[in-house]
Amino acid sequence: MTDKIDKKADIIAVAKAARVSPSTVSRSFNHPELVKANTRKKIDAAVRRLGYIRNRAAQTIHGIRSGTIGLIVPTIDHAIFAELVQSFSDAVEELGFTILLASHGYSLDREYALTRKMLEHRVDGMALIGIEHSEDTYGLLTQQSMPSVLLWNYSDDAPLTCVGSDNFEAGRLIGAHVSGLGHRDIATLFPPLAGNDRAQLRFDGVKQALHAKGLGVREGWTFETPYSVAAAKKAIQALIATEERPTAVICGNDVLAWGVIHGLMKNQLSVPDDLTVTGIGDFKGSKEFEPGLTTVRIPARQIGAQGAKRIVDAIVADAPVAMGDLISPELVVRATSARPRSSV
Repeated sequence: MTDKIDKKADIIAVAKAARVSPSTVSRSFNHPELVKANTRKKIDAAVRRLGYIRNRAAQTIHGIRSGTIGLIVPTIDHAIFAELVQSFSDAVEELGFTILLASHGYSLDREYALTRKMLEHRVDGMALIGIEHSEDTYGLLTQQSMPSVLLWNYSDDAPLTCVGSDNFEAGRLIGAHVSGLGHRDIATLFPPLAGNDRAQLRFDGVKQALHAKGLGVREGWTFETPYSVAAAKKAIQALIATEERPTAVICGNDVLAWGVIHGLMKNQLSVPDDLTVTGIGDFKGSKEFEPGLTTVRIPARQIGAQGAKRIVDAIVADAPVAMGDLISPELVVRATSARPRSSV
């Protein structure tokens, strides 16, 4: 027969059930790094058995940490930030915290409003994606002395500590790869660049790599579409319907590259024999895609885990977030890129 759950169980009851002191239970909640693992397990078992729920509101009124970190991402509709969110969440949980997640739909004004709401909920820290944010958002975090970290992008002169990759270098790597194969007729397909510093930096990197080879993107061959396989299919089908075709399409991320490949195959065109297609990101599935996608790996899981460590360390130590981390991108050559037929 199982114990009846006491909905009014308090910290004293938890301590008694776990055979530890109430202060140890409190320390396990608020400073888990100071409590032995086997003791935390006993306390967790007692909490589960009794159905104990902490009163976070009362704790924050008395200045105790809420145990939550706000994470605002541009979108949760696609795989773009999935690995980052998962690794960040896993890492903060291991360190005794949980995340409060929201998405702003690529609206910096909405991001500001969501940041305010999270601060009203007394989060202990904030994590944002990218470096481009409104002055109001930066000002709010500074005014509140909120431990904060910027994820995904890295820049030496970022207003806040950032843990991320070099998106300009990611674009340069893929641009140099495609042009190095001998392609001269190159199209680009990127998400909307406005308000998206990740995409803009990648696009700028591609342009620099092409310029180094004396190349550019022909007028009319630069496309912007939402992060959507369907939108990418539509864009590439419009392009191949024209009299002249490129020999390569550089996509701003893997989702768009997947859509391009689907669109080409639907029109009985072969990748890479008819067109080379590349992405950026190396999302789950890109390696298994047929053919395997040539892309640039943005190490999302490493960024999420390291970003979580930076912000939790700052919260626990009640100190500024330490210096950021640059996690370099890596070119991954697979089966969707090859020399153009004319140069074979």
